[in-house]
Order: sequence, then C-alpha cells, then structure tokens
Amino acid sequence: MRCHIVPPHMLERIARDADDPALRARARRTLALTSAQFTERRMTAAGAPSPSEDFVPDRTINDAGHREELPGRTVRAEGAPATGDQTADRAYDWLGATFDFFETAFRRNSIDGAGLKMVSTVHYGDKYDNAFWNGEQMVYGDGDGTVFTDFTGPLDVTGHELTHGVTQYTANLEYYGQSGALNESMSDVFGSLIKQWHLAQTADRADWLIGQGLLAPGVDGVALRSMKEPGTAYDDPRLGKDPQPAHMDHYVDTHSDNGGVHINSGIPNHAFYLAATGIGGNAWEKAGRVWYDTLTGGSLATDVGFAGFAVATVQAATRLYGAEGVETKAVSKAWAGVGVPLEANG
Repeated sequence: MRCHIVPPHMLERIARDADDPALRARARRTLALTSAQFTERRMTAAGAPSPSEDFVPDRTINDAGHREELPGRTVRAEGAPATGDQTADRAYDWLGATFDFFETAFRRNSIDGAGLKMVSTVHYGDKYDNAFWNGEQMVYGDGDGTVFTDFTGPLDVTGHELTHGVTQYTANLEYYGQSGALNESMSDVFGSLIKQWHLAQTADRADWLIGQGLLAPGVDGVALRSMKEPGTAYDDPRLGKDPQPAHMDHYVDTHSDNGGVHINSGIPNHAFYLAATGIGGNAWEKAGRVWYDTLTGGSLATDVGFAGFAVATVQAATRLYGAEGVETKAVSKAWAGVGVPLEANG
C-alpha cells in the first residue's frame, strides 16, 4: 500500500472548487495516480536479515525527470558529493537525518532495523502534489507552486513517510479504520519527533505541525495537520477546513480515505502531544520511547483499535517507568484527554 502525505480530501476540494482549471486538472491527476497506486499492492511485513553491527546509511537518490516512472535515473549515491539540485540534495540530507534519528534515539538500523537501503526518487510527475512511501522507497513531487511547494522541503514529510516503512516492518497496522488512523498517526508522531530532534527542541518549544512550510504563500493555513490543535491547520477556499478531530466525541465515520485514516489520526496524534507535553523535556526520550516500544514490541494486532493501542502504550510505559511513574500517569491522562477508554477491546 502506498501511503501519501497529502490526504485525498484536500486534493478532492482542489479538484472540485479551485478557480484555476490547471490546478483542478493537476489535482484530478494526482488523485488518479493515488487511486491507482493504492490498488497496486498491500503493505506486507518482510522478513528482515540479521541486524548489522555497522550502523551507517546507504542512500540512493533518483530523478524521475517529471515522468511517472520509478525509480528514475540515479543522481547521487551514498557518500557522493552534492548534485547542485537542491531538491535531490535535500532528499539525501533528510534520509540521513531520519536514519540518524532512529539510530540515536532507538538504536534502530534503518527502516527495517537491519540496514535497509534508503532510496528516494525526486521530480516525480508534472508538478505532482504529493509524496509517498510505496513499500520500498520514498517518492516526491515538486508541488504545483500555487497550493503546495516542493515536497522535499519539510523534514517531517520525509520522516512521516519513512515511518510508514518502520510500521510496515514491525506492527504492519492494517490501513483501514482505526488501525489505519494509528498507522498514519505513528508516522505523524515520529515525523514530528525527527524534526524536534533535528532542531534540538523540547516538547514545549516544538510547533507540533506536520508539513509546516508545505502550503504555498497565499494559502490560508500553516501545515497539513496540527498535533497540538487538530482541526486548525488550514481553512482555505481551495482546501476547505481542516477536518481532523481531537476527541472521540467528534470521531468521523466515513468510507472515504480508507475509513478516514488521515482524518481520525488527529485523535491519537493529540494523545501523543498531551503525553509528551505532560512528561516534558525531549519528546523522543520518554513519550517517544513508549510509542516506539509499543509499535515494535510485537504485541499489537494488525487491526488494533484506538483503545487497544492505548492499553498497549500504558503497558509499555509501566514496563519502562513503573505503574506509579509520572510518565505512565501522563500517558493514561493523555488517552483520557481524547476520550479513548483504557480497555483492550477497543
């Protein structure tokens, strides 16, 4: 399954309501490609080789030349000098930053935990308005320049998409309904943590935005999503209003977007924000460790719901910090704050 950073409801709004016919056509093309890509394959957890002791990245950057063919022409390999193409070089740097984060924070060796080669393709399609992980590599569009900018711009876009790979190789959460929203939320959580780690930001100093800088000048919005305040990231005539809920009282029942995976992810996103800020300090050190151990611990059902996942995070926090630890209490309080009961049958 290919997992895209821009949710379909944003593109559908552009395709229907944008004044510019070229924008409408481009959005329709992006949606058509997205739909085709979703049917190509389902994400499956592959068996990983034995972990390597040598934790160094192995990066390859390819250029699609504005075509819709992968992987494209190789323009930079690991250790090679910068190409002079800012998009290609930024993709190379962000692969490195993501690799370094997972190694430093969790002693994880690449996406699969066993040194998987990290491949990205840039300049995909004609002003393609998305970025995605296709189960094997990252792919970036250039954006149309009117609504979206270059998708290699925000580090958390790369972090988000590569975390879909981490999920693929660990819990392999089904991409539908609540498990799909958790899949999306895990990518937002670690995308944000990678950015915070890169900028040396504590939880109280972070912006908790996903894709900040991705919306072009003139668009009324700050990002694709806000973990701090779901539902407030944008409100623009071309995009509509951010539909994410922050609480189960406003959970959206829909068959669109694989059961609302990009919409209802606002609920577990906000739970993580509440846990991280409740604990304080560097969010990747304690709250991030709880979420990482939950994702990679091997105990999650692939179709786990919000309540089941919440219970698993409390169990992970208890193992790490004790039942009476402030961290465990902060995690429990966070789930209560978004209306998710700590019952394993959710």
